[in-house]
Amino acid sequence: MSVLTVKLPSQEVAYDLKIEKGLLNNISHEISKVFTGAKIAIVTDETVYEHYGRSVTKQLEAVGFEVQCIVLPSGEQTKTFDSMPRIYSALAKSGLTRSDLMIALGGGVIGDITGFAASSYLRGISYVQIPTTLLAQVDSSVGGKVGVDLLEGKNLVGAFYHPILVLIDPLVLETLTDSAFADGMAEVIKYGCIKDLDLFNRLMELSSRTEVMQHIEWVIETCCTIKQMVVQADEKDVGERMLLNFGHTLGHAIEAYYHYEKHTHGQGVAIGMVAISRIAEKKQLTKAGTTDRLVALLQQHHLPTQLTSLEDYPKLLPYINKDKKNIEGHLTVIILTDIGSAQRHQTALSFFDSLKTGGTTA
Repeated sequence: MSVLTVKLPSQEVAYDLKIEKGLLNNISHEISKVFTGAKIAIVTDETVYEHYGRSVTKQLEAVGFEVQCIVLPSGEQTKTFDSMPRIYSALAKSGLTRSDLMIALGGGVIGDITGFAASSYLRGISYVQIPTTLLAQVDSSVGGKVGVDLLEGKNLVGAFYHPILVLIDPLVLETLTDSAFADGMAEVIKYGCIKDLDLFNRLMELSSRTEVMQHIEWVIETCCTIKQMVVQADEKDVGERMLLNFGHTLGHAIEAYYHYEKHTHGQGVAIGMVAISRIAEKKQLTKAGTTDRLVALLQQHHLPTQLTSLEDYPKLLPYINKDKKNIEGHLTVIILTDIGSAQRHQTALSFFDSLKTGGTTA
């Protein structure tokens, strides 16, 4: 088992990330190490519940916990305020108190909405992340960013609220669709782009999902280690942590523009990374040829690299303007100087002027 510990001295917060194949079969043992209360509320979605919800519930009940399972519809459309009353009501009816526990069993949507519910219900109760998608395992389950989407944009309402434990079982990835697995690979590739040339190069050598799975524990631990170090250095996303947003300014705009129906998060980020990189190359901020290398790796792992309708690029601009990183008219975008090295670039919305003519491919 690999164990990483996220430590935030300013808040006196510390929690472990445990990575091990088969870990889901020892959930009750791991939960019992960090929780001695009586009641547990598991939040999951319909798809994950069918695969793992019943098993996890039975394990926890077998060691004496009183367990309630809140099952939400699958998909990004669930991550809205409309879902919150249902969660709060279920918690209240079960009599959950501050001494009890919530568990997020699912992908990024479930992790974000469960963490947000935990941060706000009774002004804060403890929760555990058990991520079941590659994207959640390498990224969203770590670092304490929780929240919901608005029609106006993604993640515009939320909090920084850390779990007390993150349990990562790579074997659960075997039940993902190829599309969902590729979705997570977008975030894995992002880490290679911004911080780890060796990771990027090794991903170039892995030509299929099967080959990635042969090295999956190393992939997850490498990404989580980068996330751990960045979060510890900049918990509130005002400096170093912003590098993790490479591709996300455009990616979130793409998701919101299509009402979270056409492109998944990973697909949006993939298209966003390419568009940002092309713009930065044209402005000589990024080393020439970087975008071509990025496109090749994304395509190798079955991710899109541009919008199918180029006329939609200008329509993204209003959503970019609402980005959380747009402060007093200054927009901070993350650009690559080269593969493995990223920096913050303070600019204005005019940085994206080339989108007005049908995207950066024009």
